[in-house]
Amino acid sequence: MSVAAQSNVSSPRRSVRLFLCGDVMTGRGIDQVLAHPCDPKLHEDYVASAKDYVSLAEQANGPIPRRAEPAYVWGAALDELDRMRPDARIINLETAITRSDDYARKGINYRMSPENADCLSAANIDCCVLANNHVLDWGQSGLLQTLAVLERLKIKAAGAGRNAFEAAAPATLDLANKARVLVFSFGSVTSGIPRSWAATTDIPGINLLTRLSEADALRVAEYIVTIKKPGDLVVVSLHWGSNWGYQIPADQRLFAHTLIDQANVSIIHGHSSHHAKAIEVYNKRLILHGCGDFLNDYEGIRGYEEYRSDLALMYFADIEPRTGNLAALEITPLQIRHFQLNRPSRQDREWMLQMLQRESLRFGTSIALNPGGRLVLSHDVRTTSG
Repeated sequence: MSVAAQSNVSSPRRSVRLFLCGDVMTGRGIDQVLAHPCDPKLHEDYVASAKDYVSLAEQANGPIPRRAEPAYVWGAALDELDRMRPDARIINLETAITRSDDYARKGINYRMSPENADCLSAANIDCCVLANNHVLDWGQSGLLQTLAVLERLKIKAAGAGRNAFEAAAPATLDLANKARVLVFSFGSVTSGIPRSWAATTDIPGINLLTRLSEADALRVAEYIVTIKKPGDLVVVSLHWGSNWGYQIPADQRLFAHTLIDQANVSIIHGHSSHHAKAIEVYNKRLILHGCGDFLNDYEGIRGYEEYRSDLALMYFADIEPRTGNLAALEITPLQIRHFQLNRPSRQDREWMLQMLQRESLRFGTSIALNPGGRLVLSHDVRTTSG
């Protein structure tokens, strides 16, 4: 059966359905419109206050409510989550959850107040991957508070920890009567993560990759194999590459292929670029080379408009629990307006379709628009290989 022909709401569903998205940047401007914002002071050359990002967005698209409810930012995404009923929800949380003032001197610093973190619970997020270039924006104290808040909210974390052992450990998602999903999170220096952020035996930090060589991929694969048990499904989340541009470096692709071949990884969850990038199906496994931003405070900021970072994607991947293979993929396009996820216009959906089709065809992946306005793989994923 082709992916396009499969029902996304059939019951009971044998496959494991995972929701994945790119960068969730609920700090800075977005934090300011929620009920309990941090001190808005920033240390940027561009603006001095996070409130200025709210003003820029309002100048571009109109008023934004203040003291918004926790669910506000998710907007139309909540209806899609209710419709698709994923078994687990995985995001790249690209902000610290802290009131720490120990800012890193790196130009841009994202934080959300611990009191606003219930916005994550409002979307029933199961796992936050943290190996990215903003989780330590407010120092080790900011990271430690982030970890403590996620623990309080009972949201699993991967990719950062109080030491190297914690940072490398996967998040374990036990899906009742279906499977156990292990989520490994890595951050690459190619995304702008400072090398000094790497966790050590006694220093908090992230699970850092200093290279994306085949040898490093084999080392990561060996580590995954030592942890996974028979029947486990594995997601590897990678924060890699530059913010802009559609190029997929050869070393990234080789890294992904090696993890699939050597560690039986089901999904490569790539992110860092502020816009979506190509989708690849390699040996029946899904590679999302770049998921793009999912929530940000960029409205009204000029530059790079041709990449449409205002358009966000919800990825719903169905995995066969027995084999770990991709059974289906459906993608819902949304648009960020007023710091909230909204339904896009038909023209915007068509733009996203054409872009993903153009970029993914290089890897033999074809995308189509279904009658409901969602994107699907338009051929049988079981026949696709690298």
